Amino acid sequence: MQKGFFARQAVRGALFLAATTLSYASIAQTGSPDFPKPEGALADSLAALSSAWNTSGLAFTTATFAEAPASGYGQYTPRATPAFAADEPLTVYAEPVGYGFSSSEDGYSYSLRASYRLLNTTGQVLASQDGFADFSGTTRSAKRELPTSLSFQFSGLPVGDYTLETTFNDKIGGKSGTISLPFSISAGQ
Repeated sequence: MQKGFFARQAVRGALFLAATTLSYASIAQTGSPDFPKPEGALADSLAALSSAWNTSGLAFTTATFAEAPASGYGQYTPRATPAFAADEPLTVYAEPVGYGFSSSEDGYSYSLRASYRLLNTTGQVLASQDGFADFSGTTRSAKRELPTSLSFQFSGLPVGDYTLETTFNDKIGGKSGTISLPFSISAGQ
C-alpha cells in the first residue's frame, strides 16, 4: 500500500514538473506583450512634448496656497484667500514642468530641491532655508506629473503683508524656477 502511494506521488510530481516547464517555455516563446501603441498625431504630439520638455526652463503649471497637503497630482483644494491667522500653517501646492531626467536600466530619475525665503513688503528677508525639501524618484517612464506640497509654520509674524518665495532647483537638469506667493497675516482670522 505504501509502495503504490509513493508511486502515485512520484507520477503526480513528474506531471506537475512537466506542466510547469511547458508553461514557462510557452511564456518565453511568446516574446513581448502585444498592445496598441500611439500612432499618427498622438505619437507626433508625444514626441513634440518630450522635445519641448527637454528644451524648456523649469516652470509651473500651477502654484498656489492650498487648504492642506495634496494627496496626489491635481488632488488639492486651493485656498480661497491668501489671508492667514498668525500661527496658521501655510501649505503651498505646485506642479513643476520641464525638469530633467537621467536614464538607467532602472528607468528615469528626477530630483528637485526646494528652498524658501520669507520677505516683508520692503524685501527684507525674515526667514530662509536652502534645501528645505527634496522631491526625487525613479520610475519606469519619465514622470511628467509631479505634485509638490510644502508646509510652512511661521510663528509670531505680526499682522501685515508678506511674500513667500520658493525656489525649485533641478539637480539633474541644472534648471531653477521661483514661485512668489503674496499673503497676509490678519488679526481676526
